[in-house]
Amino acid sequence: MANTGVLPFVRGVDFTNNDFSDGRFPTSVKLMTGVQWLKLDKTNLASVPEEMGKLVKLENLSMKGNNLDRLYGELTDLSSLRSLNLRRNKVKSSGVPAELFKLEELTTLDLSHNNLKEVPSGMESAKSLLVLNLSHNSIPAVPSALFMHLTDLLFLDLSHNQLETLPPQTRRLANLQTLILSHNPLGHFQLRQLPSLQSLAVLHMRATQRTLNNIPASLDSLTSLVELDLAQNSLPRVPDALFTLPNLKRLNLADNELTEIQQSIELWQKLENLNLCRNKLTALPAALCKLNCLRRLYVNDNQLDFDGIPSGMGKLGALEVFAAANNKLEMIPEGLFRCGSLKKLILANNRLVTLPEAVHLTELEELDLRNNPDLIMPPKPGEMNPVGQRGAGIEFYNIDFSLQHQLRLAGAAPPSPASNGSATPVKDPIARKMRLRRGRRDQQEEADQDQAKILKGMKDIAKEKNRQKSPEETKAESLKPKRWDEALEKPPLDYSEFFDEDTGHYPGLTVWEIENFLPNQIEEVAHGKFYEGDCYIVLQTFLNPQGALDWNIYFWIGSKATLDKRACAAIHAVNLRNFLGAQCRTIREEQADESDEFMYLFTCDIAYIEGGRTTSGFYTVEENVFVNRMYRVHPAGSSIHLEPVTLEVEALDPRFVFMIDCSTKIYLWQGRKSKNTLKSKSRLLAEKINKNERKNKAEIINESPGDESSEFWRVLGDEVGFAPEDPPEEHVPDDFFVPLPRLYQVCLGMGYLELPQVEIPHQKLVNTLLNSKNVYILDCFLDVFVWFGKKSTRLVRAAAVKLSSELFTMIDRPEHAMISRVQEGTESQMFKLKFTGWDEVIAVDFTRTAESVQRTGADLVKWARKQETKSDLTALFLPRQTPMNLEEAQQLMEEWNEDLEAMEPFVLEGRKFVRLPDEELGHFYSQDCYVFLCRYWVPLDVPEGEEENPDEPLEDDFQCIVYFWQGRDAGNMGWLTFTFSLQKKFKALFGEKLEVVRTHQQQENPKFLSHFRRKFVIHTGKRRKVKPQLTEGDVSLDDSLQQQQPQQQSAPVEFFQLRSNGSILCTRCIQIKPDATSLNSVFCYILKVPFDQEDSNGIIYVWIGSKSDPEEARLVEEIARGMYDIEKYSLQILNEGEEPDNFFWVGLGGKKPYENNAEFLKYTRLFRCSNERGYFSVSEKCSDFCQDDLADDDIMILDNGDQVFLWLGAKCSEVEIKLAYKSAQVYIQHMRVKQPEIPRKLFLTLKNKESRRFTKCFHGWGTHKKPPE
Repeated sequence: MANTGVLPFVRGVDFTNNDFSDGRFPTSVKLMTGVQWLKLDKTNLASVPEEMGKLVKLENLSMKGNNLDRLYGELTDLSSLRSLNLRRNKVKSSGVPAELFKLEELTTLDLSHNNLKEVPSGMESAKSLLVLNLSHNSIPAVPSALFMHLTDLLFLDLSHNQLETLPPQTRRLANLQTLILSHNPLGHFQLRQLPSLQSLAVLHMRATQRTLNNIPASLDSLTSLVELDLAQNSLPRVPDALFTLPNLKRLNLADNELTEIQQSIELWQKLENLNLCRNKLTALPAALCKLNCLRRLYVNDNQLDFDGIPSGMGKLGALEVFAAANNKLEMIPEGLFRCGSLKKLILANNRLVTLPEAVHLTELEELDLRNNPDLIMPPKPGEMNPVGQRGAGIEFYNIDFSLQHQLRLAGAAPPSPASNGSATPVKDPIARKMRLRRGRRDQQEEADQDQAKILKGMKDIAKEKNRQKSPEETKAESLKPKRWDEALEKPPLDYSEFFDEDTGHYPGLTVWEIENFLPNQIEEVAHGKFYEGDCYIVLQTFLNPQGALDWNIYFWIGSKATLDKRACAAIHAVNLRNFLGAQCRTIREEQADESDEFMYLFTCDIAYIEGGRTTSGFYTVEENVFVNRMYRVHPAGSSIHLEPVTLEVEALDPRFVFMIDCSTKIYLWQGRKSKNTLKSKSRLLAEKINKNERKNKAEIINESPGDESSEFWRVLGDEVGFAPEDPPEEHVPDDFFVPLPRLYQVCLGMGYLELPQVEIPHQKLVNTLLNSKNVYILDCFLDVFVWFGKKSTRLVRAAAVKLSSELFTMIDRPEHAMISRVQEGTESQMFKLKFTGWDEVIAVDFTRTAESVQRTGADLVKWARKQETKSDLTALFLPRQTPMNLEEAQQLMEEWNEDLEAMEPFVLEGRKFVRLPDEELGHFYSQDCYVFLCRYWVPLDVPEGEEENPDEPLEDDFQCIVYFWQGRDAGNMGWLTFTFSLQKKFKALFGEKLEVVRTHQQQENPKFLSHFRRKFVIHTGKRRKVKPQLTEGDVSLDDSLQQQQPQQQSAPVEFFQLRSNGSILCTRCIQIKPDATSLNSVFCYILKVPFDQEDSNGIIYVWIGSKSDPEEARLVEEIARGMYDIEKYSLQILNEGEEPDNFFWVGLGGKKPYENNAEFLKYTRLFRCSNERGYFSVSEKCSDFCQDDLADDDIMILDNGDQVFLWLGAKCSEVEIKLAYKSAQVYIQHMRVKQPEIPRKLFLTLKNKESRRFTKCFHGWGTHKKPPE
């Protein structure tokens, strides 16, 4: 056993997949007195090892997949144990000691997949349990005392048992978040305790004999439930209680008897995953298309036909997976291919005849059409663009973005090329002017161009002549000397090998030390502590006055530093400057002679430490000591595996090739029955080793059976060199397999070490798992490799060497096993062979059949070039929407208000709607929801053929429209409350004459806005409730709470902007962030500056811009007077330039420059680029757009007259980015022709990084609305 002294500092080890059966458990584990977590999964343990009792600090223990049947022993002595995982063992109820549950720290216990026939006795004592898993056992009942004490449970899994009911005490689990009861005979269990579990987020009740009678009538108290599994039950329809779960995201109703889905499915607005497989559905409801968040829909094994799929499936923009195998589909709606996010389409085992042509335009990752014998695929669209056409090609999905072509598609009349006929060409004054200007320039430069052509021809001839000459001739003719700077060539350095990607991206100080010619970043605690024998690079990152990042780079030279460290410090300081693209110079600092600027970088005085911490890069050349080893060669896919064996004659087997590595000689013994592929690959491997590791100095010797050399037998142990009397026999088992190596990462912390295993994806070890910053130990049982990353620290390397020695001796290994150290970049061929696809011995042969080539997609480029991709950019070439004139808007406003007979407003308070006070009419809050019941007069139409009699009274009718207004910061609970309360009452009163219109903040229709006569005020936050009048001596709860809260200086400042978009109908007064930069001379503003916390007095400023409309100036004053109590506040009307220096500018955070014009309102346009229709299209928003119109999964184009912005949403695809970029370029070209006096430039902006030039186009810009979680 290696005695390195490192085991007491180990905090965690992962021993998964080792074989510790028959007493092979390493005894040195007891020396890990500081270990806190330990994994012993799949180690063939039959009992708890005695050494575990010494691990008194152990907190997390995992012993999954073993053969344990009893837990008596050392586990009860682990007083610090918090988590115990005993999944997939053979533990019996009698084998669990009651003392185990008296461990006060135990919070997680997993006894699933064992042989428990009852809940272990004493478990009710484990009062600290948070996670309990007893699934896959044979437990018939749960004792009542268990849930009386385990009230802190967060996770409970009782699935796959024999439970018939749960105790009434289940309702005490108020903190429970996950409850899994699947596969239990709970047919008589009524789930009465379920509504009490209000924290429940996940509920699984698969195969629990659920019916419509044993499910509670309402589950509205489970507001946190996001996942529900009711599969494998006998439900004939979806229980109504499920529609009271508004936050549901994942629902599984597979393997039931559903025949239809109710239209109420539209209430699941957050649903992402819906599984309806193996039911009796013949149609899906049209309301399904309203689930905007739906990502995965599974309807396999039903009775759906073409009519059963809603035609509006294209509205599901988030849909990624649609599985409808084993149905009766003859066709599928074309709208399904308009789902822009669709990745997988499963239509196997149907009756498909054909598919829509749009199938060729989608980017599906998987399309399953198996077992559709009558299916005939639609023909692929022909090639769209001729060769060489600009803007086309596969990189832009074969869409021709030339202005002429797009204008033709939009129905405009692009200038046609001149024909040979006598038709008079259309005159273009702009083209004529450019042609005349170019003609004058051509006349002046015609002679120069002729000379340039001659000179270019001479140069081309000279270049061709030089290419035909040999390098010696070229060198002899190069007699003209070059300037020194012309001869310099910048080396193609990859600075990422030296510095991290985020270096210099954040203000602060970064320090590197020079070690082995390379910079090594040191911890922040070591800043300012310099070794006299070392050199350092110091980077200061700061923000310059313009707000951009800037840098200062220093390199510090120790007085006793070696020459290599001094030189490398200067070189890498320059490399750092080049890496950052900095303009500063590198500054040299020497020990005891540092500049003041350098000293000020550190928070404390710098300290000098004697000696050197890092080693010098200079080294003496030593001959490597090679150990003779013999390997047996096995096939491993396209490569080979080398299994180390003992260096003796008995190890030879005639079915294999053996390689003996003796440093200067490499023997290849080829068995009589070995395969030719192994022979050739072994030879190639030996040549690689000789070339890359032995500098071609080794000799490769082929040994044939029966004709071996005497030296070969001497290497195998025969001193004389004679061949053995008996030939080698077959002894390797036929079922021999190569075990998967275990990859450990060495982790070093403050005083502890950890050795976790790296998860190997798909059981294939690849070299991309290795990170240059880390050190790894690769345990292949017979070979243990220690891999040092280039950027790993010296302490981690030293710890890895000691840990590898301990790990090597812990496990019983043969004598021919050994440890090898590997440096990144100089890995041996033996190490590379352990990884799939890393420098394989033979190049991969890509020879395939036609079917396999089609399956791998190797001909995608050829396929894509023949496709015709549909696009629609018509909106870019349509004229801007003409603003409505003042008279027309006023007339329309009066007509709509004349038709309005009555309007009753309501507001949501708590969980019910109450009548809105009259003084609050027209005032909206962003966190509230409002309902307006409007009754309109509707005249009856006179039947055709009859004349209207003026003497008879006019018959009239009415119509009721309910407007539901939702603030941008309000949740959807208000809409759910409305649909289940007021809407039902209104429907009962007005019947078919009722129309419901749901509108969001700043997306109101003009008819609704007209009822407020331009006095539409939007506040930020939540409205204040009217306090009830109290009798004398009563104290309100709010007052008592306010007395307990700390006193604040004053109430917040309120700042409102009055603005119209497109017409006076779309006039709003919106509260914005109080900032002087938001002022504009064209608009009017209201500023409230309170003087105290109670907001009982203050000043109201009405600021009138010098260029504002007089009607808006009058309107904003009326709004201010109606908004605030003039008796408490003093109202001051300020014209621009008359602002007082005290409260006005203080309320706005100080006086700052602001804009004095709003010309952008004449040009502002917002376009949306999307693929939701199944093809790329551009549509224009109306002139009354707002910030919430910026779709997160699309790309927007904004034109403000001077700049054109390409706004990228957080979820837009790469396809949309490419196509939107070309569309914006086409739009700029078009506007350059239409408005040549206003040139526009293209800018890119990202979400949450918009500039003022972008945000000023939106009224009431604020923080982006967060998507629902």
